[in-house]
Amino acid sequence: MMKRIINKAIIALIITSSSTVFAQSGANNDLDEKVRKFLKETSGQWYDMNIPASDGQLLYDIIVKNNYKSALEIGTSTGHSGVWIAWALSKTGGKLITIDIDESRHKTAVENFKKAGLSDYIDARLADAHKLVKELKGPFDFVFSDADKDWYKNYFIDVDPKLKEGGCFTAHNISDRGGRGGYGGQAEFLSYIKSLPNYVTTVNSNGGGVSISYKKSGK
Repeated sequence: MMKRIINKAIIALIITSSSTVFAQSGANNDLDEKVRKFLKETSGQWYDMNIPASDGQLLYDIIVKNNYKSALEIGTSTGHSGVWIAWALSKTGGKLITIDIDESRHKTAVENFKKAGLSDYIDARLADAHKLVKELKGPFDFVFSDADKDWYKNYFIDVDPKLKEGGCFTAHNISDRGGRGGYGGQAEFLSYIKSLPNYVTTVNSNGGGVSISYKKSGK
């Protein structure tokens, strides 16, 4: 119970501080208010493989700061991360393609996007990401990977040629303790992307752990 109260307090702080930034930037106040209200009402309810609010704010900040407009999310779950990403894209004039293979989660996410007022900024697809990521043409300037961890490296390899120079590839549930990147697929992915000379990678250890990799050049 105490943890849930603390999480709600953190979410309230994030939303309150964000509202000041939005007011200063001349954002769409009606949409902002609707999204803030949605996040406040649903705080503490994102149990089904969703990210914490602090990671949502991190993704939001990356997109807005870099004016990214073409985003891909691998692993929608029920839509918490998609709400934060699409909210940021509403500021840049961009759009998100998000993929999930589970029909129940997909339907719940679509409903959540509608309730948040962000449907116009999201192309939610019910599909096998192992196949669809290969088929998508792109280009993308922002990617968030939060699906099956053992496939992280494969997702990245498939997306890399479609990621613009200056773009950012992020992945969830990454730890960089001891430089190992966690375990299993996460460790394999982090070791691989850190070995690439055309990417600069850091790991944000707060929240659920997010790797942030900026593409400096094509090769």
